[in-house]
Amino acid sequence: MEHATVTAIREAVSAQRGRIEHLLAQLARCGHDDPGFTRPSYSPEETEAHARATHCAAELGLRVRRDAAANTYMTLPGRDRTRPPILIGSHLDTVSHGGNFDGAAGVVAGLAAVAAIQSLGLIPERDITVMAVRAEESVWFQVSYLGSRAALGTLPEGALAMPRADTGRDLADHIAASGGDPEALRGDAPPLEPSAIHAFLEVHIEQAPSLVEAGIPVGLCTGIPGNFRYPDARILGRYDHVGTPRRFRRDAAMAGAEIALALDQIWQANEEAGRPMAVTFGRFYTDSAAHGLTTVPGEFRFSLDVRAYAANMLAEIETQFLRHVATIVARRNVEIVLGPRAEVAVGDVSPRIRSDLEAAATALGIATMPLGSPASHDAAAFAKAGVPMAMLFVRNANGSHNPDEAMEIDDLMDAVAILTAWLVAETGCA
Repeated sequence: MEHATVTAIREAVSAQRGRIEHLLAQLARCGHDDPGFTRPSYSPEETEAHARATHCAAELGLRVRRDAAANTYMTLPGRDRTRPPILIGSHLDTVSHGGNFDGAAGVVAGLAAVAAIQSLGLIPERDITVMAVRAEESVWFQVSYLGSRAALGTLPEGALAMPRADTGRDLADHIAASGGDPEALRGDAPPLEPSAIHAFLEVHIEQAPSLVEAGIPVGLCTGIPGNFRYPDARILGRYDHVGTPRRFRRDAAMAGAEIALALDQIWQANEEAGRPMAVTFGRFYTDSAAHGLTTVPGEFRFSLDVRAYAANMLAEIETQFLRHVATIVARRNVEIVLGPRAEVAVGDVSPRIRSDLEAAATALGIATMPLGSPASHDAAAFAKAGVPMAMLFVRNANGSHNPDEAMEIDDLMDAVAILTAWLVAETGCA
């Protein structure tokens, strides 16, 4: 990259600071829910966030469309519109009382990069499309990447019938209410054909403070973990008097504790062997209507999310987990009903794109480091569909899914600069 080009890109991105701050402030008006923000998947608040992004795209003269899943596409046309486009995207929904940067920063980064390219007077050889994705947060429908997977034609069976956690209405109903067409999603022609996409790039805040710890503003994603989930598992034992001897008990809570301990030991062993993974019991409780200080719990519920960076490792862990479940059932004399199972595939990053992003960062004088994602992202759905994918992480002190996300605008602008430089090189802008 010529020094003059580096300087021009830096200046063009710097000029977008006001646009970046303004759009983030506009998005902060959507679903403000002290503390933090609540923009449920396929809600009026999420729809309003899409409208705010669309308004920014209209100001830039981008071509805007929506698909049957109500995802939003904002396109800077290329010189040859028959060539597969580059997609830059992330989501605009949040968890309950989340922050304003998780997901949203990626949409803002894409629009800022496109605006910087326009300000340089450059036209890419192929379309650059910023995609505002629906329904990434699995907390609402218990299924990951709904907007992305709907667009790619990879929704799991039964997904359109899944109820939203807060309303009880199914996904199809919510899509229709948000301006989409759920019936079209049942067809054979997905809104996006994976083979007709050149690449998918996502900018996202980091979700553990690794970059903060290292003093580095931007991370280069090395991979996105896959997972298996049991969102509504139940252990059925028997309610007994607190004085019941151990040999007579069918203690559902102790069985739950034993499952948690077994998985924690699996996690520790893998971590010590240099095989990163994570185990989360997001819900872990007895029945509040029946439990008490002097009652042996007869029912226990939990949700389980297990994630790792290799498919064979996930399969191995699940086999171990199910073996422990069978042992605990026999030892504790309880019934364990794991309930529905969900999974997402490991998201493999394109080595070439990651290398090119690193080269762009080096040319710009921006420090980066390799960083595995601890969380799931829309980019993984594209990778699973065969689309070359990469991600940039932005330094963030306080994690995500909470009101205290702490991304600095300067760090986001560094990510935008890297993204812009890569786009200029990758699309042959002239």
